[in-house]
Amino acid sequence: MIVEERIYRICSGKMKDYLALVRDEGLAIQKPILGNLIGYFVTEIGPLNHVVHMWGYDSLDDRARRRAALASDPRWQAFSPRLAETIESLENRILVPVDFSPLK
Repeated sequence: MIVEERIYRICSGKMKDYLALVRDEGLAIQKPILGNLIGYFVTEIGPLNHVVHMWGYDSLDDRARRRAALASDPRWQAFSPRLAETIESLENRILVPVDFSPLK
C-alpha cells in the first residue's frame, strides 16, 4: 500500500466554503473512484488554513489509474474549478510504509 498525502492551503476566509464543497459534493464523486479515504484533517496548531487528506492505494499504478478516472469524470470536471477557487496552494506527497508500519 502507498498513501497519498495532499496538503492544501486554503485562501483566507474560504475554509468554510472549501469544507462545505467537499462534504456536500466532492466526496460523493471522489470516494467511489479513488476508494480508500484514510482521513481528512484541518490544522489547528502550526500553519493555519491547511487541509490535509490522505488516500490509500495498492500501488503507484493503482493511484495513476484512479486519478486518471477521476480527472476524466464529467462530474469532477464540473466540480473541481469551483473547489480550486478556494485553494491558494497545494502540496502532494506519496508515502511508502516501512516494514513495521501497521498500515501496509
